[in-house]
Amino acid sequence: MFLVIAATVPAADPAAAPAAKPVADLAPQRTSASASKLAMPVSGKVIRGYAKGKNEGVDIGASAGAPVVAAAAGTVAAITKNTDGVPIVVIRHEGNLLTVYGGIDALAVEKGTPVTRGQPIAKIRNAATPFLHFEVRQGFDSVDPMGYLQ
Repeated sequence: MFLVIAATVPAADPAAAPAAKPVADLAPQRTSASASKLAMPVSGKVIRGYAKGKNEGVDIGASAGAPVVAAAAGTVAAITKNTDGVPIVVIRHEGNLLTVYGGIDALAVEKGTPVTRGQPIAKIRNAATPFLHFEVRQGFDSVDPMGYLQ
């Protein structure tokens, strides 16, 4: 579903992929004073975990229309669409870190827009199974978002 981003990213070493982590509902544990590196981008449960080469991020189940927020301060680096025409937002953060948000609509940002941690950037799109696809990338390499959210 997110082929547009994956097609522009060089393949990483699949042997370096960490073991899949159990899914959990992290939203109730998050506060604005959270010590995690990234804020939870939407309230909901992780319905599909990170799997290098198969799912380059996590899928977080959420209600259609739920707000999606920037996980950290940064600048909107790109807005594109997947093969189904669904928008994808990429935010660049300090330290060559990128966050990628898919399964969204009603964008509230444009390319080049500076954002703050927790700022609304979009809404969860109405779909048979509404969810946010959330990726964290160190440069072009995907990394498990849960290490940044816990």
